[in-house]
Amino acid sequence: MNTPIPRRTLLTGGLLLGASTWIGTAACSAPDSPPSTLETITAEPTMSPAPTGAGTAPRTLLAYFSRTGENYYYGGRRDLEVGNTEVLARMISELIDCDVHRIVAADPYPAGYDATVARNVREQDADARPKIANSLASIGQYDVVLLGSPIWNVRAPMIMSTFTDSHDFTGKTVHPFVTYAVSGLGSIERDYATACPKARIGAGLAVRGEEVPQHRRDVETWLREARLPA
Repeated sequence: MNTPIPRRTLLTGGLLLGASTWIGTAACSAPDSPPSTLETITAEPTMSPAPTGAGTAPRTLLAYFSRTGENYYYGGRRDLEVGNTEVLARMISELIDCDVHRIVAADPYPAGYDATVARNVREQDADARPKIANSLASIGQYDVVLLGSPIWNVRAPMIMSTFTDSHDFTGKTVHPFVTYAVSGLGSIERDYATACPKARIGAGLAVRGEEVPQHRRDVETWLREARLPA
């Protein structure tokens, strides 16, 4: 099993807070197999012990799924070498102190947009749990978990359900963040509240996939209001 990358080692338009379109594969991000420029993603570093004692900052995990390849782009299509959700995850990890884990599908999603749409529909209809290639042993050392993904057909990809089913979120604060084409956060907050009934679901962040680089200030505001440590 893989451990998340230690803090800050991974990372060298429309925006909605709180409350995403069709398979905003436009709203999709990172590759299913690590890109050559991010080889450190698969590293297995020694994790430092969780902080203890009053007054210590909460320890934060940023876990996200993203897809490259042909993505939705303002009604058309465009090939992405780095997916939109990964761009957003990188931005967040530059702004706060967190460990980063990129969720990788054991069976990579197709490079083609339409083929990914079709697979996602099948997985949603079957309530599937696609296998994760790099599962985490535990998230027990974290107080806050940021869960990032695109929005596909108003929901997170089903691999995010695989992730939430695999871990105990009792007592943790979960903040969703997504990239989308038209449907904002979609059903993310409700879905995570159901999947993690003993967690607190904090304010979410939704950024239009095509416009992520333009919204750094909005991301900073979200993080500040969520009281996530820099």
